[in-house]
Amino acid sequence: MSPFHKLLEKIAHADKLGVFLCRFSIFVVFAWIGWLKFIPYEADSIVPFVANSPFMSWLYNDPLNYVQYMNHEGVLNEANRAWHLANNTYGYSNGLGVVELVFAFMIMAHYINPRIGFIGATLCFLTPFITYTFLIFTPETWVHGADAHTGFPYLSGAGRLVLKDIMMLAAGFIAMIDSARAILNNKKAAFA
Repeated sequence: MSPFHKLLEKIAHADKLGVFLCRFSIFVVFAWIGWLKFIPYEADSIVPFVANSPFMSWLYNDPLNYVQYMNHEGVLNEANRAWHLANNTYGYSNGLGVVELVFAFMIMAHYINPRIGFIGATLCFLTPFITYTFLIFTPETWVHGADAHTGFPYLSGAGRLVLKDIMMLAAGFIAMIDSARAILNNKKAAFA
């Protein structure tokens, strides 16, 4: 057997490692970004998504006037920061950070309790369905300007960030399958 064939054999039987990597990648993304939600620059960066969302804009006090108060990464404008405090930008972002951290730990809880892991995986699988609405409602997700390459299908940096959530959906589904199998296997073992 050639070394390449041996490598293929190992990879073909690395299902458990693949599922762990899916779970761990979800954990890293939700934990890291969830933690960052407590930092003003991250809270500022999600304002266009929340302000334009028909599902979330009500959580801000003044979602219609956000454009003039945007703080760009690395820039501190105290007047804009004060507006964001009054707008509930930071309160909402802190709450979202808690949710994302809970999702992160629930997905990894599979190894202690597959039922909690299943719920966490399901929530991670469903999250992209919410974030994809940003492509519909958030003008900042599309390139705008004088170039001929504007609007659909030309995603801005924000749009490309949202599009990558399709990997979260797929990894969440793999984790759901794994947790469902573990739950069923535990039930079979209990009745055997």
